[in-house]
Amino acid sequence: MYMGKNIFKASFSWESMELTFLGTGQAIPTKSRNHTALLFRYEDEMLLVDCGEGTQRQFRKAGINPCKLTKLLITHWHGDHILGIPGLLQTLALNNYSRTLDVYGPHGTRKFMELMLHMFVFVGKIKVNIHEIDEGVFYNDKFILTAYRMVHGTKALAYSFEEKTKTRMDVAKIKKLGLKGPIIGELQRGQDVFFNGKRILSKNVTYKQEGKKVAFIMDTLFNPNCIKAAENADVLVCESTYMEADADKAQEHLHLTTTKAAEIAKKAKAKSLYLTHISQRYEAVEKHVLKEAQKIFKKSFLPNDLDSVEIK
Repeated sequence: MYMGKNIFKASFSWESMELTFLGTGQAIPTKSRNHTALLFRYEDEMLLVDCGEGTQRQFRKAGINPCKLTKLLITHWHGDHILGIPGLLQTLALNNYSRTLDVYGPHGTRKFMELMLHMFVFVGKIKVNIHEIDEGVFYNDKFILTAYRMVHGTKALAYSFEEKTKTRMDVAKIKKLGLKGPIIGELQRGQDVFFNGKRILSKNVTYKQEGKKVAFIMDTLFNPNCIKAAENADVLVCESTYMEADADKAQEHLHLTTTKAAEIAKKAKAKSLYLTHISQRYEAVEKHVLKEAQKIFKKSFLPNDLDSVEIK
């Protein structure tokens, strides 16, 4: 369904998730592409990966309330990925943000956050917890978040979100047995029950459903960790700043090409690839960016700002 923005519908059957591309441009924004910001929503959690300049306005244009934000994941501290943080924090404060915002980033994040917040008169207060992280799992509760070291001339990380395996009910069997009420919840929790004089085994009416994975690879040269981060991802969001004809520039500036992004998706056996961090030089020929990726990895997409990937 078109809702004022393009919706890519991924054919999954898990809990509702949505990925919104608030910003898909490179260091220099264009009329149509803002600086990098990727918003991922899962149940009652809302995660923002990077926060380029103007992100607070992108929230407004997308019709999304920033006060539902729970986590900010910073891939690295180059300006086009972080200059929107002060404005976003002030917007949250002025809107009586009542949560605690967990900020995750590579070593140096605490110092940079403190410097940023001392550069202007901050209006209002919000609670912020800063977590400096390195490679590996750094959050394991409702879901799993993992960081992977990247190569970009400064400390840089890629991230993956993994949904935990869930126990699902076999609806057909439940209906056939006429099961109702609280016993369904007991069966889902792995408990056997008695119903109408018969013992119902949980394993006979439930099944395990593997969770899905979403990976975010921003500015980096190709390295083995790209494959690890993207491995078996249902959705891979990957920077593809340059086309292959400009591979020398990609090497010089420590970036990926469109071809490399597609190769990562293919080697990692990802299910879909979304290209982002697009250079302004391709503004008039973006269809060629997509075609170049699709030659290697068919399920490649080139989202615009405010497009969403709806995952059900």
